[in-house]
Amino acid sequence: MTDFTITELRIGKVAPLGPRGVASAIDKRSVPGPIMARTTSLDGDEQGDPRHHGGADKALHAYPASHYISWSEDLPEREDRFRPGAFGENLVIEGATEPELCLFDRYQIGGATVEVSQTRQPCWKLNLRFDQLDMARRVQETGRTGWYFRVLSDGLISPGDRAELITRPQPDWPLSRVWRLLYRDTLDPDALADFANLPCLPESWQRAIDTRLARQTVEDWRPRLDTPE
Repeated sequence: MTDFTITELRIGKVAPLGPRGVASAIDKRSVPGPIMARTTSLDGDEQGDPRHHGGADKALHAYPASHYISWSEDLPEREDRFRPGAFGENLVIEGATEPELCLFDRYQIGGATVEVSQTRQPCWKLNLRFDQLDMARRVQETGRTGWYFRVLSDGLISPGDRAELITRPQPDWPLSRVWRLLYRDTLDPDALADFANLPCLPESWQRAIDTRLARQTVEDWRPRLDTPE
């Protein structure tokens, strides 16, 4: 059972990103809190593309602080960019990484009750954020994706709050296993069938997994990972 600490809260406003000025709120700034976590976001947080970011299944993005060191080692020429807020996270996490959390874990964080809803599926805006053409692919390939929480019960969250595990309904589905199924063992029929039958999967994941099972092919990741020309 894994508890962890929220070391920073971060929110962002929509602003131009990259040479073409794409609308994005990936530049999240630290706020002192307490701040209200609600069904779709932290108060004051924005999304440049509400179709793909934010919403009930992606209300809060969490990212482990320990990953910043790993990224600095992988890309020392970008070392100054790997700091809290680098990945557009709302919650900077100390004390847990993806293998230690399971899908649909429920936590009490301050006054809010939250649920792990999915791992992040990185998109090409990370390429612009880090001025690195393959950054989104690197995030996907390493599994250092972070994850999203649903907010089941609104409440105030503060830096320093301890996230306390309430229940773990899917102990066989750590986020590292989810990542492996999505991006490595992509056509494992038994695992796909088990995954498809999990309750409360995000609708987009349900469609993708059902399609893999029906067609025995993997969806095209290029529109999500490759920066549009």
